[in-house]
Amino acid sequence: MSDQFSTEISDRICTHMNEDHANAVVLYAQIFGGQPDAESAQMLAIDANGMDLTAQVNGEILPVRVKFDRTLKDAEDAHHTLINMVKQARQAAK
Repeated sequence: MSDQFSTEISDRICTHMNEDHANAVVLYAQIFGGQPDAESAQMLAIDANGMDLTAQVNGEILPVRVKFDRTLKDAEDAHHTLINMVKQARQAAK
């Protein structure tokens, strides 16, 4: 994991996303993680290249890796990227 995404930063982002934006995490798994039937999801880690999730699909917990379309610079870049991704996912889910 790069310096920009220390364990502390990854944990902070994941906790925030899981507690405050659980629906967005499910959309990431469904749209970007190839799990359209995901009923729930949790963000486990984030780094400059992507995020690791688990998704509940048909009663099974599956690991999901979502790669970013570019390497992120820092936590602020991750913030903006996650917002843009949820907007894209909402459009795709319509």
